Amino acid sequence: MNSIYGITMQELEMYFTSKNEGKYKATQVFEWLYKKRVESFDDMKNISKKTKEDLKNDFSIEPLEIITIKKDVDVSKYLFKLSDNQKIEAVLMYHDYGNSLCISTQVGCNMGCHFCESGRLKKVRNLDTSEMVRQILMVEKHEKIRISHIVLMGIGEPFDNYDNVISFIDIINTPKGIDIGSRHITVSTSGIIPKIEQFMNYEKQVNLAISLHAPNNKIRSSIMEINKAYKIEELIKVIKKYIEKTNRRVTFEYIMLKDVNDSIECALELSNLLKGINCYVNLIPYNETSHIQYKKSSKEQILKFYDVLKKNNINVTIRREFGSKVNAACGQLRANYEEE
Repeated sequence: MNSIYGITMQELEMYFTSKNEGKYKATQVFEWLYKKRVESFDDMKNISKKTKEDLKNDFSIEPLEIITIKKDVDVSKYLFKLSDNQKIEAVLMYHDYGNSLCISTQVGCNMGCHFCESGRLKKVRNLDTSEMVRQILMVEKHEKIRISHIVLMGIGEPFDNYDNVISFIDIINTPKGIDIGSRHITVSTSGIIPKIEQFMNYEKQVNLAISLHAPNNKIRSSIMEINKAYKIEELIKVIKKYIEKTNRRVTFEYIMLKDVNDSIECALELSNLLKGINCYVNLIPYNETSHIQYKKSSKEQILKFYDVLKKNNINVTIRREFGSKVNAACGQLRANYEEE
C-alpha cells in the first residue's frame, strides 16, 4: 500500500477526481497532513466518513521509526528503520540562517566514491518519495522545530533516484505542503550528466551542487568511480549549459583530503577550471572514519587552498565542521549500526 506522504498534490487531486469527488479535498488532506500534522485519517475533522474510509483503504499513514539519535554541538544525526527493516539516516544542522536537514535518497549507494562511507555499503534500493518526506516530518516532530533548508546529500545519489526526488521536491515545496522554498532546497550529484541535462528543464529554482572533489581527471578518477564514465571536461561543459539555461549559480563541493587533492597546485588548477563560471566552491573538512584510509587536510592547508582560490576570484567558503563526534560522515552511523 502506498504511503499518503508520497503523493503529490496533483496526484491527490487526480485520485479524488477518479472517485467523482472535488479536487479541493486534496488541499484539505494536505493541510491536515502538513499544516496540522495529524497522523491518522480519523483526525481529519472536515473530511467525510466515506472519504476517510477510502483513504484508509488506499493509503498508509505510518511514520518512520527512529532507531537512535546522536547529538553534538549544533548537529543531530537520526538513524531510521524502514518498513522492510532497512536503515537510513538524516543529519540536522543548526545554522545562523535556519535549520538545515540533510536527507538520504537511497539505501546504500552505487557511486563508489572511495572516501565516502555510504559507498562501502552498496545500493539496496531507492527510497520512495514518502520515505524522503517522512525524514523531515519525524525530525521536526521530535525536535519541535521547523526545518527551513533541505539538502539531498545524505546516503545515496539523488539523480540515481530522479523521479522520486522530483516528486519529493514537489511535495515539500507546495505551499499547502511543508512549504519549503525552492531556493532553500539543494540537490547534490556526483555528476550524472544526462540527469543534470534533464534537471535543467525542471521549472523550480532548486539549487544544484556538484560533488567535484578534484581539479583533474587523474585525481578525480582515483577517488570517484563516476569520473570514469563522465570526465571533468564533459561535466564542466554541461554545468555551463545548465547555468546559461537556468541563470542559477552552481555550488562545487570539494572535500579536502590530506595529500590527495589539497595541494597549492590543485588549488591553482581548480581556479583555472572554474574561471568565469557563475559558481562558488564549498571546501569541506573531511570527516575521517575508521574504515577508510583518507585523512583530513590540516586547517593550515585548507586556509592556503582557500587563499589561492580567493586570489583567483573564485567565490569560496569553508564549511563549518559538524558532528565529528556523532558519526556524521555520510552513511557512517548506518554502517556502524549494521556492523555491530
